[in-house]
Amino acid sequence: MRMVRSVLLLVVMLGSAAVGACGVEGSIQQVKEQHTAELMTLPGVVSVGIGQNSNGEKVILVGMESADAAAQSAVPERIGGYPVEIRVAGRPAAQ
Repeated sequence: MRMVRSVLLLVVMLGSAAVGACGVEGSIQQVKEQHTAELMTLPGVVSVGIGQNSNGEKVILVGMESADAAAQSAVPERIGGYPVEIRVAGRPAAQ
């Protein structure tokens, strides 16, 4: 039993070290929630969500009103250790 506990403790410690080494701050949902308000203040940002890139990797999606390069350059490439992908969503319309 002591051996099993020792192995489990080692696995947890190694897993925690790996997460820290990757720079991931928490689950992607937590990171998105923590940074949405700040991202929404950036010029041209109309939405923030979670999705996958072409490699199947989880990403934070930032919807932009247009493909304006200056506005897009204000959006960080990574947030909380997760990659950020910009998508032009256009201006949201009231329904």
